[in-house]
Amino acid sequence: MSRGLFEHLINIEDLDKSVITDIIMDADLFKQNRKKSDVTGKTVALMFCENSTRTRCSFEEAAKKLGMNVINFDATSSSFAKGESMKDTVENLYAIGVEVVVIRHSITGIIDNTLGKINCNMHFVNAGDGNRAHPSQALLDFYTMLETLGTVEGKKVLIAGDISFSRVAKSNIALLNKFGADVHLCSPKYYKPSGIEKLGVTYHDDIEDALKDADVVMVLRVQNERHGNLIYPSTAEYKRKYNINSKNFKLAKESAILMHPGPVNRDVELSSELMDSDVGKTILRQTKNGVFVRMAILNKILSSGRAE
Repeated sequence: MSRGLFEHLINIEDLDKSVITDIIMDADLFKQNRKKSDVTGKTVALMFCENSTRTRCSFEEAAKKLGMNVINFDATSSSFAKGESMKDTVENLYAIGVEVVVIRHSITGIIDNTLGKINCNMHFVNAGDGNRAHPSQALLDFYTMLETLGTVEGKKVLIAGDISFSRVAKSNIALLNKFGADVHLCSPKYYKPSGIEKLGVTYHDDIEDALKDADVVMVLRVQNERHGNLIYPSTAEYKRKYNINSKNFKLAKESAILMHPGPVNRDVELSSELMDSDVGKTILRQTKNGVFVRMAILNKILSSGRAE
């Protein structure tokens, strides 16, 4: 993908560093109220086929701030419930004037599959597909890190929790590696991702060892809804060994920032005490920054992208 051409946001791996940098710069300008919308009056459909609070509301607020028309697509009351295919649904949305569709779906690769079938110039934004990717979350996390650290190059970024089933982890690893971060993962071995030797990360299964001298601590929840029939040790056992709290967080650097993409399972992966402290305020800043990053994504796709 060349600079200035931004047709879809499906995977972080698809983006050049220059495109990521452009998005972050635009997000910062939107946050400072120094950039105007280029897409006023255009239409976005929010197609969330899985539960969501932060991402769906964030995209809706971003679109409204840009002056866009927003269609909230309810899969349970749509023609999906009658058996309509994603191809036909998307083409009909395009026919009524939708130019970009934001999709969250439990099926990995649903957007790639749909792109290969449709006959219209629709733009797509992946708001989470299966356990593969959540690129807009990685972008807003990156922006939040840069606000505090200035750069991630050479910084120790720890991602801790249910790594194997986390699309947030996968997108963050891909982005952080592009910008030279020292990425560390920590999880029980049963949540260790396969093919980890190819990810360019350092793996730990001991949380105290992993926390030492971290610049960023990103905590993930246990993805129970993605485990299917797999059976893992109890929540109490996970909490005993991997809960991050005020005591063990002190092993990170004094200036370390605490992050979580949400929703938080309080007192499981993260203690309420730490979450509600000043250190935990970064989590709400992530949510706030998500609006500006998603403004930048929608604005860039619709003002410079060219679907073919």
